[in-house]
Amino acid sequence: MGKVTYKSAGVDLDLYRQAMARIPQLLERTVTPRVINLPFGFAGLFRLDFPWPLFARNYKDPVLVACTDGVGTKLKVAAMMGIFNTVGIDLVAMSVNDALCCGAEPLFFLDYVAMPKDDPPLLEKLLEGIVNGCREADCALLGGETAILPDMYQPGDFDLAGFCVGVAEARAIITGQAITPGDAVLGLASSGLHSNGFSLVRKTVFDLAGLRVTDHVPELGTTVGEALLVPTRIYVRPIRSVLRYYRVKSVVHGIAHITGGGIRENLARIVPPGVRIVIDRDAWPVPPIFRWIQKLGETDDAEMENVFNLGLGMILVVSDYYAASIRKQLEDLGVPCWQIGRAEAADESGVVWAQSSA
Repeated sequence: MGKVTYKSAGVDLDLYRQAMARIPQLLERTVTPRVINLPFGFAGLFRLDFPWPLFARNYKDPVLVACTDGVGTKLKVAAMMGIFNTVGIDLVAMSVNDALCCGAEPLFFLDYVAMPKDDPPLLEKLLEGIVNGCREADCALLGGETAILPDMYQPGDFDLAGFCVGVAEARAIITGQAITPGDAVLGLASSGLHSNGFSLVRKTVFDLAGLRVTDHVPELGTTVGEALLVPTRIYVRPIRSVLRYYRVKSVVHGIAHITGGGIRENLARIVPPGVRIVIDRDAWPVPPIFRWIQKLGETDDAEMENVFNLGLGMILVVSDYYAASIRKQLEDLGVPCWQIGRAEAADESGVVWAQSSA
């Protein structure tokens, strides 16, 4: 038996260094004036405020907001397609959209990539998506970790996790406690499935229906894989634009990111005592991909509502007086938006469906 080396155990340090050499040029695409250069440092450095008076935020009582999330089994679909430069966008979106729910400005992002062996081209593609997501979210990719774990992952497997840190003024933090009867509920369009429910999707599409990622779906006008891999919509710029527009007035009373658990469960997290939200399920068009999946799996309505966003990626609860203006602003920024319900007084708080008009 020969001598045991790290390489014989499954970790090739030369290949690892090749992979790491691809990263700096990608990180540079997200550098902002608040990033402090620290070559070969063990941590990333980030100024809370801008170093120039012209752009200074002049925070009075800043509060840091932190979020973490992953992409889930959507990664399996990416592997089946051999397309790896979009799931990084999903990774960023899942965390920065959560930070938005507090009214925060995302500042920087960190990633964690786990693989069974070093694969520089794969790592570069994954980071390309993460970088694109960070640029869309106006935050810096400050650093990350690439873990080579040959005994933890099978060949072809990999995993992603992400971490976002943002900031909000204490007086402007959005918690949902300001929601009052009469408030309007606005639903912002999702780009599709986003990154939730993929265990059910894969069971339905691949195991039950026996479809392949290359199969064309007439009702969707695309292939299975292309439909499933559409990246999660990042709402940072449009929602931050609305919040800046009403910098003095507090007109956005609650924000919910619609992820696993669906509309009712996620929206209920921000509803205060004495108020309930009534949602009209006919108020927005449910994208065809959800009807297609439901039909393939003969899945009932309740299960679909519990698992998927059904076409709404974010929900805002706003002062009724400003609802029309906010809708127009969002639509002008490229985000379709519908008034989907209203807040009303109730002994028991929560979220309920209105009586269907069908």
